Amino acid sequence: MYKTLSILAVAAVTFASCEPSTPVDPNPGDNKTKIISENVTANQTWYADTVYQLGGRITVTAGATLTIEPGTVIKGEAGTGANATALLIARGGKLMAEGTASMPIIFTTVADEITYDQLMTGDFKSPNLDPNVSGLWGGVIVLGNAKISASNSSGDVSEVQIEGIPTSDANGLYGGSDNADNSGVMKYVSIRHGGANIGSGNEINGLTLGGVGSGTTVENVEVVSNQDDGIEWFGGTVNVTNVVVWNAGDDGIDTDQSWGGTLDNFVVITPSDRAFELDGPEGAYEASHTIKNGNVQASSADITSGDLINTDANSLVSLESIYITDIMPGQIINRIDAAGVFYTDIVLNVDTVSNYIKNNGTHPGITAGTTPKANISVFGWTWAAQAGVIQ
Repeated sequence: MYKTLSILAVAAVTFASCEPSTPVDPNPGDNKTKIISENVTANQTWYADTVYQLGGRITVTAGATLTIEPGTVIKGEAGTGANATALLIARGGKLMAEGTASMPIIFTTVADEITYDQLMTGDFKSPNLDPNVSGLWGGVIVLGNAKISASNSSGDVSEVQIEGIPTSDANGLYGGSDNADNSGVMKYVSIRHGGANIGSGNEINGLTLGGVGSGTTVENVEVVSNQDDGIEWFGGTVNVTNVVVWNAGDDGIDTDQSWGGTLDNFVVITPSDRAFELDGPEGAYEASHTIKNGNVQASSADITSGDLINTDANSLVSLESIYITDIMPGQIINRIDAAGVFYTDIVLNVDTVSNYIKNNGTHPGITAGTTPKANISVFGWTWAAQAGVIQ
């Protein structure tokens, strides 16, 4: 009897050591697809062996944590207006989406036939959708308790409703006083084919960061073919590293309400509007952000972007070590005289820089040259890199 128990124990240990490294959903859905139609109100994990289909606007509410395993594919159903699908992380909620370079997490549309099995082969491209197809679902929205610069008819306010979420949904509020707020982790995440229209020409960004604090980790993020902006910050203090934005239908990088963080190492490829839309504070609170170490492709055979860099008279931003190529006539830096905007080592791949600054202006920090600034070696996991469009 004792020998039998010993053999069984050894067998159990051996079996456990042979379990797959990718966690498996203990209760998989039919055909390995789960339709998510209710908010995440308690801690929950989404597993890589199951496709999660967003059946509407799904919110991770305050106090709840959604963990998404590497290699998981999340697909949003079609819908516009109030029916637009999105994943919303409310203030006090957390998203722990920690993909890897070999197993990224993919947010896409139900029209996309990409699967976990395909990711396992190292192929991260959509098998059936072109990288310029947009607006087929919403996007990812993360909200936090960090400071924002906002106001209304009554004066300064510390919190407002994020664009795209009805005012009847209090989960759409963002902003507060905790600049170290932690909304979780996003690593090796690709967001594709989003930006559903929510009314009057207003679309959801690929990734929206509203009042997100510096305790949050956001690094290695790709946004492909979003109908609105690639990434938009509304205040907050979160730092973001290693970003690719490809074929944004509006702006590549958009900042508002005195975001106080840093974007470091990025590539922006052919946005339909501005490469950078960098607005000033909307209230009394002021914070400056830094955007550095980036490459921008301003045009292609099919797309000619708008302004290269667009700022307001009251914008507060430091732009450092940015290389812009494929520039066409009419694409300009819209102003160089804003007191709170600083240009350092901005390199335009043109013959005459003044032709691409409003009113034929000049600035010592903006020069002609052919030296890229981004470290593109870290982007090999992206669809953009696998498609060969990163310069």
